[in-house]
Amino acid sequence: MAWDPRAIRRRAEEDYEATWLETASLLKRRGRFLSWAKGARGKPHPICELIQRFRSILLSYGFEEVINPTIVPEGEVRRQYGPEAPIILDRVFYLAGLPRPDLGIRAELAEKIRSEVVPGAGEDLIEGLKAIFRAYKEGRIEADDLVEEMVKQLGIRPEQATAILALFPELRTLTPVPTRLTLRSHMTALWFPVLAALQDKKPLPIKLFSIGLKWRREQRLDETHLYDSHVASLVVMAKQISLEDGEELVRAILADLGFKEARFVVKEATSKYYAPGMEVEVFIRHRGNWVEVADIGLYSPVSLSNYYIRYPVFNAGFGIERIAMILYGYDDIRVLAYPQLYAEVEFTDEQLAGMISIRELPTTPEGFEVARAIVRAAEQNANLPSPCEVLAYDGPLMGRRVRVFLFEREPNARLLGPAAFNRIYVYDGSILGLPDVGMEHVPSVREARERGVKTDIRYIDGVAMLAARGIEEALRSGREGYELRIRMVKRPSDVNIAIDDVARRYITARRKKIEVKGPAFIGIRAEVVANRH
Repeated sequence: MAWDPRAIRRRAEEDYEATWLETASLLKRRGRFLSWAKGARGKPHPICELIQRFRSILLSYGFEEVINPTIVPEGEVRRQYGPEAPIILDRVFYLAGLPRPDLGIRAELAEKIRSEVVPGAGEDLIEGLKAIFRAYKEGRIEADDLVEEMVKQLGIRPEQATAILALFPELRTLTPVPTRLTLRSHMTALWFPVLAALQDKKPLPIKLFSIGLKWRREQRLDETHLYDSHVASLVVMAKQISLEDGEELVRAILADLGFKEARFVVKEATSKYYAPGMEVEVFIRHRGNWVEVADIGLYSPVSLSNYYIRYPVFNAGFGIERIAMILYGYDDIRVLAYPQLYAEVEFTDEQLAGMISIRELPTTPEGFEVARAIVRAAEQNANLPSPCEVLAYDGPLMGRRVRVFLFEREPNARLLGPAAFNRIYVYDGSILGLPDVGMEHVPSVREARERGVKTDIRYIDGVAMLAARGIEEALRSGREGYELRIRMVKRPSDVNIAIDDVARRYITARRKKIEVKGPAFIGIRAEVVANRH
């Protein structure tokens, strides 16, 4: 069952703790509502698919995969870039932390805690609270353990602990304090300390790769710029290695990805962590244009010497998102990276068909048998002249004996209307109720039946389930009879058919149709048979 977010938000603004407690009743602790059977194929993210391809390729060339830290001290950037460091640091994100305040408990605040938050509490609770706050300030209690420690040490409930914290404005007005730590903007920043640590522990050549996120403080976020993106970075440290060696490796990797042509262009302005004239931009041909996809080079002996590294190092960094946009045909990096936020949702007819179901179902095995009996009787007697009545079921239901009939009281008609057996089809984004046969003279009907998705749901199926559920409810309430009459169908709910809200919004946004209508004229009644003594 869906809830009303607006109502919950309003109540939470008035009394957060009470609303937090009350809304727990909307959730279920026990019960089985979903099946976790294997078999259905999930949908991978294109970036993750490309990362997996890169991993397989680099492992096949004998590279060892490592995970590099994402937090880089500012000093590492300065050691690698030298005088260029301030320009590089302008693009990085610095990390900040919240200071831990002194939480003093004034007399009036202590009285409020004892009288309103924890009624009847004594002075020992206030003293215990002061001790906890001192430990928090001194770092002996972590912030995410503070509420739990209050609950355990003071013997109060979690909502009382958070209500106490809400009384301290110092916690709401904390201002972050910046540090000298940064989020990595180049995977290169981690390779220097890694290679320095390994140069005397592993035989040469040392071949490593790492695939992960980098963060850039972009001036704008648009179809080509994100704060965070992935890079596939590799290094090779050897007694001797040339830029030509590195170019040949990169050419082979790109060929394995399907790019047969590559262009290598020496950068005019070399980054300081590369040696002069040893930084190269790599381009591939895409739609007739050369697109940059990687940056490679040999590290400067100056930057390497700052880490006491004695050997030459080749580095290459591939932009995962840039290559993925080319491979998968994306024009907007936001849609590629975050389709759940930016992409227009697209559903196939098969997916839309999966969002159609029967709304109300019986709750007992006998109830389902009643529904099946109604459908059988309808199929066998649909064209019976009216007025007429047909016994569909005579048997047990919830400990009683019931008889269920299909009927039509109006003269000069048939037991069921012509639309009673209409089936739900999905075609070209529209949901349609159509007969399985007939109306061949209507091209749109013929086309939908031939090319659309045919579901297992007919009007009679939905109505039979609704009737069986209604009979069960009648028995529960002590009634001796039940009657359901469906005449002209104007919408899916008229015949107990549910369409997921997601599908409805999708269809409406694309100006497609939901046409589930027609003259069904289905009458169902039930009576309880008295037990004979």
